[in-house]
Amino acid sequence: MDRQLAEKRRRLEGILRDLGGVVIGFSGGVDSSYLYAVAVAVLGDRTLGVTACSETYPERERREAQTLAAHLGGRHRLIVSEELDLPAFTTNPPDRCYHCKFELFRQLRRVAEQEGLPHVADGSNRDDRGDHRPGRRAARELGVRSPLDEAGLGKQEIRALSQELGLPTWDKPAFACLSSRFPYGTPITREKVSQVGRAEEGLRALGLRVLRVRHHGDVARLEVGPEEFSRLAGALREDAVRVVKTAGYAYVALDVQGYRTGALNEVLDAAQREVDE
Repeated sequence: MDRQLAEKRRRLEGILRDLGGVVIGFSGGVDSSYLYAVAVAVLGDRTLGVTACSETYPERERREAQTLAAHLGGRHRLIVSEELDLPAFTTNPPDRCYHCKFELFRQLRRVAEQEGLPHVADGSNRDDRGDHRPGRRAARELGVRSPLDEAGLGKQEIRALSQELGLPTWDKPAFACLSSRFPYGTPITREKVSQVGRAEEGLRALGLRVLRVRHHGDVARLEVGPEEFSRLAGALREDAVRVVKTAGYAYVALDVQGYRTGALNEVLDAAQREVDE
């Protein structure tokens, strides 16, 4: 490990030690898993990982979070997140994530009070700055800390540190909730979320790892990583069409730009974007 990265790791440990106790929004993804693992090592039972169960996240993600928490020996709890009951969320405005995160952080605050833990933290990292992130507004309003960001850690550094720590999430593909598959203004319903989920799980069963199924009515627009593009356009094409149509889509389109973070934010103008600098 180079000196700069080691210093950032020590900085993170110091931040967590100073918190004295923390409830972490623990999705089981790369960032929150590393934060949770270090917090458990530094704070022990003064760390509680909380995973929100929602129809906008596949069961697979919940199971992986539970498995990792058990492996690390940390305290872990499941809660139910009900953003699909919020009209401000389901109408899918550009600040949709604000309403989801506010609901989540509000629940995490309640858990922290019940547990006598002074802080709530999330897995936001340095690279999350500069993109459309309305959820960060909710974090500021509710006093949620972002220790990875505070320590100056970016995504690739977190992956490297996770690998050194032996975490199975070190090379896990990025994942966002299924509501991020819908263009802004397209209403989000339980039926449509389930449809997207079935299509993505079917594609993963074919061996694809980096993918998104973007919902455009009867059309599923597939974004995949560059290393998987040729497989999807070639040997897997017929099977991919089959599983996506079985999920309920009439047409299947392959996006030649491939997967990129926040693809549906590309249509937002400057006035609609909420960006942390």
